[in-house]
Amino acid sequence: MMNKKYEVIFCIVNAGFSEVAMNAAKKAGARGGTVLHGRGTGSREAEELFKIAIQPEKELVMILVPADIQEKVMKALYDEAGLASPCHGIAFSLPVERTIGLSDPVAEEKQPETY
Repeated sequence: MMNKKYEVIFCIVNAGFSEVAMNAAKKAGARGGTVLHGRGTGSREAEELFKIAIQPEKELVMILVPADIQEKVMKALYDEAGLASPCHGIAFSLPVERTIGLSDPVAEEKQPETY
């Protein structure tokens, strides 16, 4: 298991916009993500309160990032896939307590080659 601190960012966007969110995250330093398809449960009250149409089909982009770039990735998601964009995205992050199976590209570069 690795001791490096990670955060998982969840970005929920309208269907068809996960690529926009993922591209924004990659520009900010993320290496990749996972997209899940889902359906929102928005209500008429929410539509009236926020003055936006709630599209029921959603995509959830999960992005695991080192904690030191989490804010940069969140800002990029806000700028390029936020509520003011056609994505109508929202994002939040949670700390990750443990990881397994991840490789650290910096550590891999520092390891001496063996023959």
